[in-house]
Amino acid sequence: ISGVDDDHVFISSGENVHLPCNNALHDCKSTTWNYNRFNNSAVELINSGIKKKNTESHERLSLGSDCSLNIKNITKEDSGYYTCRQYVNEQQQGDGARVYLHVLHVSSSSSQTEISAGSSVSLSCQLYSYTGVSCDDWIRYEGIDLLWVNQAGDKLKISDSRYQISAPGHCIITLTTTLLNEDDNREWRCEVTQGDQVKTSVTYTVKISAQDKTTTAVNPVHITNSQNHRETQPADISKDQ
Repeated sequence: ISGVDDDHVFISSGENVHLPCNNALHDCKSTTWNYNRFNNSAVELINSGIKKKNTESHERLSLGSDCSLNIKNITKEDSGYYTCRQYVNEQQQGDGARVYLHVLHVSSSSSQTEISAGSSVSLSCQLYSYTGVSCDDWIRYEGIDLLWVNQAGDKLKISDSRYQISAPGHCIITLTTTLLNEDDNREWRCEVTQGDQVKTSVTYTVKISAQDKTTTAVNPVHITNSQNHRETQPADISKDQ
């Protein structure tokens, strides 16, 4: 879109995100937010500063006092690009903004909450993105990497005897290991990096029961996000339409 500045925001699933709008006006009643994902047509989320009720993410959306779009409890389905525009008398004011939202998500091969020690578990870490090209093409062009690291921050390599690291694509990396009793409270972290900068990360922790030697898989917990788009948000001024 001519005249629209692109911004890229990286976040992990379950977090709250703050998408900026290059607002030309202080009055957000003129603000419209649209969302695009894959080949779907644009979905209008905010019209004239008012939330649309017929959207799946309606309950998780709010409009900030600076016309930013706030989304709670991000899911992988929220990945895509968001466009903010402001209109007065049907004339667009300023350049508006296009924001690409990239969501990092970790899933476990086991659907059980308790896994016996000695069992093998696979943790799949995937970056969900839509930029108009394939994720693999985009991530290579931008110099972005996915990697698993241990508690000390050391990269887990394919040659590590305890771990099997596989990357069927540039936007997904899988860690497979056999859980041991000494893995109690051990953390493995999946990171998205660009150069020397960590864009976002997800930590997966296991808990070993000393009594019955089982492991309880804890939901992934996001601990690192270098972007300034989370949590600290302007006052919510949105209303429902």
